[in-house]
Amino acid sequence: MSTMLEYKGYLGSVEYSDEDEVLHGRLEFIRDLVSYEGDDAKGIKAAFQEAVDDYLALCEAEGRKPDIPLKGSFNVRPGRDLHRRAMLYAKRRGTTLNTVVSDALRQYLDRDDHAA
Repeated sequence: MSTMLEYKGYLGSVEYSDEDEVLHGRLEFIRDLVSYEGDDAKGIKAAFQEAVDDYLALCEAEGRKPDIPLKGSFNVRPGRDLHRRAMLYAKRRGTTLNTVVSDALRQYLDRDDHAA
C-alpha cells in the first residue's frame, strides 16, 4: 500500500489513527498546513483532492501564490571539510558544486533504487 497520494503536483500523506479509527493526512513538502481525513481509501483520496483544490482556491482568493512542493532546490550543510573537498573536486573538473552534488545524489539514489 502506498502511503502517499499525488494530485495536481501535490503530495499527501496517509496515516491511520487507531484512536479515531479514521485515515488522515496532510499536504507534504509545503509550509502551509493543509490536512484532510476519510473513513476509507476512496474517502481519503477524495478528501485529499478536495483539500488540494480548496488550498489552491484559497490562495487565489487571497491573491497569493500557493506553495509549490519540491521546487528543485534545497540547502545542504555538509560541514567545512566536505564542502571544501567537493568544491575542489568541482574546480578540478571544470564544473559547479551544484553539478557535483546533483550527480552524487543521482548516483546514490539510482544505486539504492536497484538494491531495493
